[in-house]
Amino acid sequence: MGKQLDSIGRRNRLKATSTGKRVSPTERDLTWFTKIHEHGPLTSSHLLQYMRGSHKSEKRAKERLTDLFNEANTPHRGPYLTRPIQQFQTIDARYKPLVYDLAPAAVKALAEQNLLHGRTAHHGPWWHAFMTSCITSSIELDCLAREDMNYIPQSAILARADAELRWRTCITDPVSGYSYAKDLLPDGVFGLEYVTKSGLRYRFYALEADRATEPLRSGNFHRKSFIRHLLQYQDYIEGGGYRKHLKLTAPMLVLNATSDAARMKRMAEIAAEHFPNGCNYQLFECWQELGAVF
Repeated sequence: MGKQLDSIGRRNRLKATSTGKRVSPTERDLTWFTKIHEHGPLTSSHLLQYMRGSHKSEKRAKERLTDLFNEANTPHRGPYLTRPIQQFQTIDARYKPLVYDLAPAAVKALAEQNLLHGRTAHHGPWWHAFMTSCITSSIELDCLAREDMNYIPQSAILARADAELRWRTCITDPVSGYSYAKDLLPDGVFGLEYVTKSGLRYRFYALEADRATEPLRSGNFHRKSFIRHLLQYQDYIEGGGYRKHLKLTAPMLVLNATSDAARMKRMAEIAAEHFPNGCNYQLFECWQELGAVF
C-alpha cells in the first residue's frame, strides 16, 4: 500500500486505496446513497448538510466518506462511492469539496433495502449533470431547513404518474410555418409543497440547467436553442401537456438556471420578445459559480 501514498503519507484522491478495514453501510450511509441516487453526483458539503445532526465532528463525517470511497472490504464486495474524475480537471480542484457518486456496491446496498427507483439518469455532459444535481439538492436542503415547505423529488413525481421524463411536443417553426413533433426532456422536475394555514398547496417545476453550450437562436430549427425551448414549453405548459404527462393539477413553472449573468439577461429579453403580453411561468436565475470554472 505504501507505494500508493504521497510523500507525506496521504492516500491518492483519485484512486481508491483499501487498507483492509471492514466497512458496512450504516443508516447515515444509506441516506447519503439515497440522495446521490436521487439527485446525481454531490459534494461532501451537500452530503454533510443532509446529516447535520448525525455526527459530532465534520472531520469524522468526511473521514467516513473517505472510507466509503477507499475501502473494498464490504458486505457488497467493493467501495461504495466513487470520485468522478471530471472534478479534478479544474486548476484549484485540491481546494474544493470532493464530489461523490455511487459505486456498484452502493447500488446493491440500496436494492437490498428497496431504496432503488426508476429515476431517469441525467443526460448530457458530466459537468451539466453535476450542475443539475447541485441545483436540485440545494433546493431540497433549503426546504429541509424550513417548516413551511417540503421538497417533492423527481422520482416521486414520475412514480406517481407512472411516466418517463421525456414528452413529445408539437411546435411550429416561426420562419417556415412547418410543424414538427419534438421530444422535450427537462434536466429535471421537482415540486414544492407549501404548508399554509388554509392547507397544503403545491407548485411544480421543470428545471433547465444552462451552461451556455447551446445557442439562444439558430437558423436550423432542428437544432436545440433557447427559441425552440420557449416553443416547446409553451406547448407543454400552456397546452396542458404537463398535466397529461405527470398527472398534475397544480401549476408548473420552468426554472432556467444559467451560469452567466449576461446570458441570463439576454434569455429574459428573448422571452419578452416571444411573449409580448408577458409570461408567468418562465423563471430565470444565475449561479455563476457553476460556470466554465466551477
